Amino acid sequence: MSTYRCPVCEYEYDEAAGEPREGYPAGTPWAGLPEDFTCPDCGVREKPDFEPAS
Repeated sequence: MSTYRCPVCEYEYDEAAGEPREGYPAGTPWAGLPEDFTCPDCGVREKPDFEPAS
């Protein structure tokens, strides 16, 4: 499983944890998020702007 980071606020989406407060259960892959997914913390960046976290 991978993690993706918002370049503005450093929020990280972890595929293993999902984002239950946004309706994405644990194990939801990055590819399973809608293309219009925005950062749940800052709302500034959209899915294409996220970067793989190392």
